[in-house]
This record gives sequence, C-alpha cells and structure tokens, in this order.
Amino acid sequence: MAKMRAIDAAVRILEMEGISCAFGVPGAAINPFYSALKARGKIRHILARHVEGASHMAEGYTRARAGNIGLCIGTSGPAGTDMITGLYSASADSIPILCITGQAPRAKLDKEDFQAVDIESIARPVTKWSTTVMEPALVPMVFQKAFHIMKSGRPGPVLIDLPIDVQMAEINFDEDTYFPLEPYKPKATRKQAEKAIEMLNEAERPLIVAGGGIINADASELLVELAETTGVPVIPTLMGWGTIPDDHPLMAGMAGLQTSHRYGNATYLKSDFVFGIGNRWANRHTGSIEKYIAGRKFIHVDIEPTQIGRVFAPDYGIVSDAKVALEQFVAVAKEWKKAGKLKDRREWADECEHRKTHMLRKSHFDQVPLKPQRVYEEMNEEFDRDTCYVTTIGLSQIAGAQFLHVYNPRNWINCGQAGPLGWTLPAALGVRAALPEKKIVALSGDYDFQFMIEELAVGAQHKLPYLHIVVNNSYLGLIRQAQRGFEMDFEVSLAFENINVDADGDAIPGYGVDHVAVAEALGCKAVRVKSPNEFKEAFAKAQALMDEHKVPVVMEFILERVTNIAMGVEVDSVNEFEDVLCLDASLTLESGWVSMRHEDDGTGEKPDAPSD
Repeated sequence: MAKMRAIDAAVRILEMEGISCAFGVPGAAINPFYSALKARGKIRHILARHVEGASHMAEGYTRARAGNIGLCIGTSGPAGTDMITGLYSASADSIPILCITGQAPRAKLDKEDFQAVDIESIARPVTKWSTTVMEPALVPMVFQKAFHIMKSGRPGPVLIDLPIDVQMAEINFDEDTYFPLEPYKPKATRKQAEKAIEMLNEAERPLIVAGGGIINADASELLVELAETTGVPVIPTLMGWGTIPDDHPLMAGMAGLQTSHRYGNATYLKSDFVFGIGNRWANRHTGSIEKYIAGRKFIHVDIEPTQIGRVFAPDYGIVSDAKVALEQFVAVAKEWKKAGKLKDRREWADECEHRKTHMLRKSHFDQVPLKPQRVYEEMNEEFDRDTCYVTTIGLSQIAGAQFLHVYNPRNWINCGQAGPLGWTLPAALGVRAALPEKKIVALSGDYDFQFMIEELAVGAQHKLPYLHIVVNNSYLGLIRQAQRGFEMDFEVSLAFENINVDADGDAIPGYGVDHVAVAEALGCKAVRVKSPNEFKEAFAKAQALMDEHKVPVVMEFILERVTNIAMGVEVDSVNEFEDVLCLDASLTLESGWVSMRHEDDGTGEKPDAPSD
C-alpha cells in the first residue's frame, strides 16, 4: 500500500488495463493528469489539434485491433463538449473508448466558474457511463468500473470527469493487488443453437446477415466456418464488411439502400429466411420494415437484450456474444452435417454466385473530369488484399462500398450510425497508431476532408503515414443528390474562384480550396490526379513520398461535379443513374433483379439507357 496522488493511481490503472497510447489536448484543469503521464513515461501521447479529433483518433485506435481501448483526454469545459460527437459515434457503433476530462475544483462546480460545465450530464445520453468523481479515494474503483462497463455486454464509451482537486489529493493505493474485472458477456445455450439450426435447415433460400458485432467479438473465422458448414450465403452489413472475404463463393454481396450491391439486393429479395448475427437492422440496410421482412422468417442474435425486437420482432431471438453464439452454431451444424441432416444448399448458393458475377455496375469510364467509379476501379487494382480502408459518410463512402473490395475483418473501418463529417482523417491517424505496419487508405469527399483538415499536422508531427484519397467534386455531394427530391441545388456547392490559384498552374480554377497546397502547408505531401492516364504514375509517386517522408500523403482526384450514385428508398427500387452491366438476360425483375430507373442526373438532362 502506497500513498500517492489519486491521478498517479489512475495512470497506473490505465497501464494495468492495457492502455499504451492516448490522444488528447492538455489544459489547466487536466495538467495534473499530464504530470502523471510524464512521470510514468509508459503511455504514448499523440497531441491532437482539436479535441473532437482526439476522440475520433481514439475510435480509430479501438476499431483497428481486437482488444484495443482508445483513450482521449481533454481539459474542462469545451474540451468535454468537443468530445460529444466522438462519444456519440462510438456509442452508436458499440465501440469502447475512454474519455477523461479535467474539471473545476469541487467547491466551484455550482458557481459558474471558468470552463466549469456539467459534462457528466451532457455526456450521459451518448455513453454507457458518465461520472464526475467527487471523492479522491474512489478514483481507483471508478477506473476499474469504467473498463468493466466498456467491455461488458454491448461495448461502448465511458467518460470520467476529474475535478482538479480530486486529481491532486493523496490516497492510499496498492497497485500490486489491483486486477481488472472480468467483463460480462451473455452466452447462447446449446438448446438455443439447436433451435436456430433447425429453423435455418427448414428454409429453402436462407441467408446469414453478418453484422459488426461479429467483428467486435473477433469471430469472423467462425462466421465463415458456419457458412461453409451449412452452405448458406452471407450478406454482410456495412459494419460487418470483411467478416467473409469478398471473393468467397458464399459472400453474396451487401444489401440495402445505399452501400449495397445490385446482386446483394437481388439475392436478398429472393430469400425466405434471414439469420441475423451481431447486426441491428439499420434503416440504410432495411429500408421500410414492411418490405424488408415480407415473406421471410428471421432469427436475431445480439449481445444486447433490448436490441431483440427493437426494430421488428424476429421469429426467434437469442441474446449472446457473437463469438460464443457462433461456436455453438458451428458445433451443432457440424454434428447435423455429419449425421446427414443438413440440406444441400449448392443450387441456392450457385444461383447467388451467378448473380454476383453477372449483375455489376459499370466502373470503367475514361472521361475528364473523372467519374468517381473509375477512381475505385483503380484503387482495386492498386491496393492489395490486406489494405485497411477508413471512411465516414457521403457519396465517397457510398460509392466506395459499392465498388471497392474488402477481404478481412477490420479492413473496412467506418463509422456507421452517426456518420460525422471530419471523422475520416483523425480516425485514420488512430488506426495508424494502432497498426504501424499496415497499409492504410482513407477515403473522403472534399467536405469531409475539410472538416478536420488541421489534423494532418498531427500525422506530420508524429510520423503517422497513411494514404488519404480525396475525391473532389467541390460539392456536398450526398446532400446535393438528396436535394433533387426538392428540385433544388441550394447551399451545397463548395466551388469558388480561389484568388490564390493560378489558372496556368496545377490547381483547378473554380474548384475552390487547393487541397494540395493546404496539405503541404500542414507538413504533409500531396498529389493531384486529373485524368485516367495519370493514375499509375500518381499512385507510385504517392507511395514513394510516404516511404521517404513518413507523413500522410493526400491524393486528390478531380471529379466531374455531378455524378449521382446508385441508391433508393427501398431494397427493390434502387435508382442506378449510371450504366450497369447485366451479363445474363435471364436476370429480370421477376427473377430477383433490382429495378433500375434512369432519372435526371442533376444536370437537367436524361442520361442514355445502359448500353452494356
């Protein structure tokens, strides 16, 4: 038992709970914490340029590797309120991060002291637990409880608020006898697994919907084993992309309204049974519930009891950690297969794979300015199977999900429900901090990139190299496309004549911000690509710059200003807008082909009918 400042005990506990990296911004009310970090010297600290950026870095760090907990730190007042977006994003996607804020002295909390705000109450709706520690002796137990809560059941974020006098107070702490609490995880039973496999076996055209809970549970190999044992095709959700490799014969494509494949939607529409594991039936996946569930039976497996029946009532629900549940499902399925009790699914699986190879969207366009589809086609050719993509929201993310390929879990790192602009850049830095040897490619539209562009300086200062693809149409592209329903194009253009852009130079007149100049001013490197014949050389140059300088490298692709990306309001009525490839005339609407409507592309002209 040793006497020490409460904050010194807190830092020792962070180390014993496995924290080795932190992201934050110091300030007066949190300086005692920083003094403890400095004294110990065991936790790496990465200085953010904005506290919201620090929270997204922590998210990226957690999402990058199983078992990671991202830590972000800020001072009192606006530092905590700046973290709210990161807490919301983490909470929505079941991501455990720990936010620590400084606070005014306890005696000043109700006296409108400088930067004293009730951050505990503000953060409560977007955390699993939010607390202001009012007794110094409670600090060790509060930190122990925080890690237990973050990891138990449905994972999620916690905020600990520390008044400065609590940090400085002396307490007794015995670090030799401290131990982390074992997290609680509900577990599926054998009988539940038997019932689930029996229901699956009774179906004629079943699908497995694989959600992000499988990735959180580090159970992707078990998911593939279940699919291979039963022969049932898999449709991953956006958060579950990578649970089964894109080129696996049983990967049937993603379904939904935006981040979906034509063949994925077509296969879903042909199904009669859906086995959802670790997913939450998000509305961008389902569209209207009436249409989504019509003619199908459902099983839903989720770690959180209140998720079962939250969106719609399944025919059978199981509350369980995805890994434990999959272990049970695989065991039962293998026994049934050995006994000859499982149905032969080869005809259904072959039908799904045929759609996958014949119902494609066109990506090869040669015009200048570039069409975004061509950028993703080139990315597929350039990047290997183990590339980790990081992205947030917008047409860039939607088109990326439609055209890119992902082969491994945690190789598509995406904030799902919250979708805050600006998330991509700091999250990519957090991923890089967690995975120093990984090929990391961030994907942003120009507005997402501009939101937290200052964080590029963090990558330059702390030598966190990664490649940032910026597709620039000088528009809030997704909102511009959505405004078509209101017959307007209002306050969504980012274009202006930049007085610092030389029309004879490399920058693009009329496109506004010179992202290359800004990136280089922040200590990074950048390459601009304007035509298809520049792709190969540009990728090689970007990689060479990253290898030489060990900083983020921005690749800006100049797009045509208006390209509508395929999406719709129902899974059976996705508007394609652009040419598609239908390599088998038998794939009609009646056989499960998603309808294609060629509508006004936003320029006032009707596009031609598909020629392929």
